[in-house]
Amino acid sequence: MTIAEASITGLFRTLLILIGAFVLLRFIGQLMNAKRNMDEERSINKQQRDFENERKAKQQNLGKTSVLSKTQNTESTAEDVDFKEVD
Repeated sequence: MTIAEASITGLFRTLLILIGAFVLLRFIGQLMNAKRNMDEERSINKQQRDFENERKAKQQNLGKTSVLSKTQNTESTAEDVDFKEVD
């Protein structure tokens, strides 16, 4: 075996390893891209379902009036005020 033969086989082997690594990385990249797309699609579908559920709930309550008691309405800081008529 001469030095030229060893370097040609080593070069060929190195090229095969590089091509294999490139193909493997490309395959992994495509898998990751597909996973990201599926996650994004699931997220969009969930948002759409939530929107439709909220829309149906609002359609059912359209035109209805509800009265909240003071204990339920803790967000408001407004107080009841008595008004006097000014002559």
